[in-house]
Amino acid sequence: MANKITTAKSIEIEEVNRFESRYFYNRNLLTDTFNKFGFSTINAIADLKSGSTPEHYDEKHSEKDCYFIKSADVKRYNLNETTISYVSEQTHKTRKRMLVFPDDILVSNTGKYLGFACVVPEEIAESTTNQNISILKLNKKGHNFNSYFIATYLNSYFGQREIESLLTLTGQKYLNSTNFKRLRIPIIDNEMVKKISDKMQTAILKETKSLSLLQQAQTLFYEKLDIDFSKVEKQNYFSVKLSDFASADLWSPMYSYPLYVNTLKEVQKKIQTISLGKIATLKKGDEVGSDNYIGYLEKRKTDVPFVRTSDIVNYETDQYPDFYIPKEIFNELQQNNTGSDILFTKDGKIGMVGMITENEKSIIASGLARIKLKTEAKQYNVTPEYLFLVLSLKEFGSYASKRRTVVASTIPHLREERLREIEIPIIEKSYIDELTILVREAFELKDERKQIINEVRNIMDNYFE
Repeated sequence: MANKITTAKSIEIEEVNRFESRYFYNRNLLTDTFNKFGFSTINAIADLKSGSTPEHYDEKHSEKDCYFIKSADVKRYNLNETTISYVSEQTHKTRKRMLVFPDDILVSNTGKYLGFACVVPEEIAESTTNQNISILKLNKKGHNFNSYFIATYLNSYFGQREIESLLTLTGQKYLNSTNFKRLRIPIIDNEMVKKISDKMQTAILKETKSLSLLQQAQTLFYEKLDIDFSKVEKQNYFSVKLSDFASADLWSPMYSYPLYVNTLKEVQKKIQTISLGKIATLKKGDEVGSDNYIGYLEKRKTDVPFVRTSDIVNYETDQYPDFYIPKEIFNELQQNNTGSDILFTKDGKIGMVGMITENEKSIIASGLARIKLKTEAKQYNVTPEYLFLVLSLKEFGSYASKRRTVVASTIPHLREERLREIEIPIIEKSYIDELTILVREAFELKDERKQIINEVRNIMDNYFE
């Protein structure tokens, strides 16, 4: 039985050449607001283009490699800088017509990330994107909009409804450029545009400073280790004793891959290490069942974010993930997650690490391990911030988890007992304290950013409501 009813005049159908009930339902839902404020369109205020997908890779092969942004990197309100890919300098030079610069707006136009929008931050000086991202470059043709306001509007409840009304269904949801150019933006007063834009810009600056502090901490940690990891032997062909396989009970070539094995040996030549299981408890998250998933547009104010493996963004949980769950389930599961708990992805893209911020309330899915320090960690002066930092480095978190990953059917998986085997280097207390301060400050900034974005979101939604 239908629970949403709308009507459309034949002339309206002829004007847009569409016959989708969802389109007219959303357009009618928003009509009163557009009649009240008036509106402009994307076509009137911005130039629109998209990219293409060349050969690219997850890690830099050369210092001259250039950024390549995928649709999965575009999140609501911010860019996931920890998952950006790279292309060679030569490939980048052939893509001059697709260049993306700071202050450009990126909007995912297809697939599960459709409608996500963010402003390119200052630290991503020049990049290109794939064809699943629409690039908006605002013009100066007699409007008071700016990139921060437009991105905030597109991510709002109101903006997402407008995007949904323009989608084309061709096997999957898709926002083509012709429809996107028609997207309407309410014309509101300059004071409100400035208020929203200033707050959003402040939030982005806090994110930039936070990532800079984490980069500073990682660099300092490498300096304290004083190990040249670039000289670690990388053999493409190697042999392993049968007894080594048997003792590890892990019949996988990656477990014995010389780069991973020799990296750990180089560390243990200089520094004491301790297994993660001796200083921390590990618990997997919970699967609540897809029947309980609530989408971004359908969520109620009481619903709680449901954090899956794809929702680790810039070392924290996505503030606005794909799905939410009812508060009743949140109360029933009682995960008791607290600030400084560490998250580690153990399914799908394994080895992504994040930390829960102080004022966060969410449910963690079963594809992630929740790591909490034991009292034994004090014996080694290990703090949550220090442990997070170590696991965020490829030589410790990524290499160690790849060694122990198995593929069940087609999906990579890392069992909790294998994750407990990861070795954590123990450096001098004074250095751990110094690194802890940097990481803690970074996550305090992240927490402040989330609070600002919540405030901006409420201002925007209440204004149009």
